[in-house]
Amino acid sequence: MSRYAYVNGQYLPLSVAGVHVEDRGYQFADGVYEVVAVANGHAIDEEAHLARLDYSLKEMSLAWPVSKAALKHILKRMVALNRLTNGLLYLQITRGVSRRDHGFPKPGVPPALVVTAKNMKPVSPELLEKGVAVVTMPDLRWKRCDIKSVSLLPNILAKQAAKDMGAYEAWLLDDKGYVTEGSSTNAWIVTDKGEIVTRPLGAPILAGVTRRAILALAKEAGLKPVERPFKPAEALKAKEAFLTSATSWALPITRIDGKPVGDGKPGPMTLRLRALYAQAVEKGL
Repeated sequence: MSRYAYVNGQYLPLSVAGVHVEDRGYQFADGVYEVVAVANGHAIDEEAHLARLDYSLKEMSLAWPVSKAALKHILKRMVALNRLTNGLLYLQITRGVSRRDHGFPKPGVPPALVVTAKNMKPVSPELLEKGVAVVTMPDLRWKRCDIKSVSLLPNILAKQAAKDMGAYEAWLLDDKGYVTEGSSTNAWIVTDKGEIVTRPLGAPILAGVTRRAILALAKEAGLKPVERPFKPAEALKAKEAFLTSATSWALPITRIDGKPVGDGKPGPMTLRLRALYAQAVEKGL
């Protein structure tokens, strides 16, 4: 089946879709993005993703390329064109096409909008049965990770380093040794007191949409969500650890730097939270 992309007002076959060589996203990584999961043909938590997009745009002094209503229509059309049942929508907004110069272009240059779509297989049952491994490394990213910028080189290097070490993800550590987040996920632990711990929001981490949903679901279920920093040493003493993202939902972590977490098996709290999230998705989160 042919895949289609949306590029600055046109729906094009992916094989011919392209942007100008002087698009500032290509030249400077001067842009922001969102990744929206699709389940049963519907975007998951679309309003939260668009709210985060609005935040990123404002922090980057970037204008919306189209209205929010128009963007929602584009996303819906992309789901239909690509016959997407379960998958991902990727949308990227850059400062547009302009002669290469570090300063912002003169007024009048419109932002550029690209949307692509792809099918996504469910998380492997093996990952849920055995859990995944993470490795820790210094967080070398810029100091505004709360902005979902397309400038992801440090994240890519961390993810590849983890892969080279046989791990699923990298946990990034700040200058004081606290876990900020993963290279593409948020980080969590479950303490022996039943606290579900994740780092509080701020410039060092992205406000994960799935993170937000898991916190809300845990609170609604009468559990103990807590937002505070933690170090790898505490994680290794915890009963459970897990990660969250739009693509992974809640995924158990059973090894950190080669050492087991808890009994080395996916924990009941992680699996419960994943089940609560799956139920919310079915209800139209």
